[in-house]
Amino acid sequence: MALLASLVLANALAWAWAFALYADRPAIVGTALLAWLLGLRHAVDADHIAAIDNVVRKLVQDGDKPRAAGLYFALGHSSVVVIATIVVSLVAGADLLREDSAIRAIGGAIGTSVSAGFLLLIALANLVLFVNLWRRSPRPDPEAAPGNGLLIRLLRPVLRVVSRAWHMYPLGFLFGLGFDTASEIGLLSLSATEAARGASLAHVLVFPALFAAAMATVDTADGMLMVGAYRWALTDPARKRRYNLVITGLSVAIALVIGGVEAATLLAPLFGLTGTWAEFAAALGDGIADLGIVAVGLFGLIWAGAVFFNRRPRGSQTDAALATLRAGTLNPAEIPNTTA
Repeated sequence: MALLASLVLANALAWAWAFALYADRPAIVGTALLAWLLGLRHAVDADHIAAIDNVVRKLVQDGDKPRAAGLYFALGHSSVVVIATIVVSLVAGADLLREDSAIRAIGGAIGTSVSAGFLLLIALANLVLFVNLWRRSPRPDPEAAPGNGLLIRLLRPVLRVVSRAWHMYPLGFLFGLGFDTASEIGLLSLSATEAARGASLAHVLVFPALFAAAMATVDTADGMLMVGAYRWALTDPARKRRYNLVITGLSVAIALVIGGVEAATLLAPLFGLTGTWAEFAAALGDGIADLGIVAVGLFGLIWAGAVFFNRRPRGSQTDAALATLRAGTLNPAEIPNTTA
């Protein structure tokens, strides 16, 4: 709660800054409101939700409580927005916003490739967990799905890149280099317009401040939601196995779809690929932004429904028991026989 309270305070301070500068100019206050709403919208872009949810799944499995994972991701993303706003205001002007600008082309290639590659890798790692959950039976097979299999060994060096919640900051920064969403371009357009009217940097920066405060609030709430959802499943894996399968499978599916579409849209122009499948991938990419909103709603509904249908007196689970259950997800043979 302290984390969310801090973010509410950050939003209040950003709005206090806006009113201090533009209280006598209602039209600019409306522009500030638009920047804040763009931040809310950008926070639920599908790549944000897929990255945060899958990293939280991985960190919870490792025994962490990464409640600030979404916040760090948003801060990294916001850093790019602030830097771009300064560049737009002081150096490049509207040229940065052109689709054929070199800065956007380089940033887009980096951001999209990092986003696609990371989402596919983290989805693959969580897919291993999903398969092991699926194969788990009331009488575990000692030979089933060892936690040190070839795929786990191959992925382990990659997954060490994000082993703490704060590691989401550089990841969010790299994701933000793409500038491929309407919300980011809209914010930069607002900033460029005010800079062209002669506004000082202090006046222009209020827009990315509002954008960042709104985005950080939503992404942090999403991360906290997913920490609660995944940790709740660990308290009684036998009874909640079906819930665990659904929520893990949904996270994996979203990451695979987003990563796959981003990879297709990145590789098709590079290799001159055309045809029905390339057109389909491009069309899917244009309409996939709203998938993040759908995913957040689904996760919330699944968790709320599972809690409602699995109400029972809370037991005295110890940290050692939870550690055993976490290890058992990677190696189902280590889970003792427990019946629902």
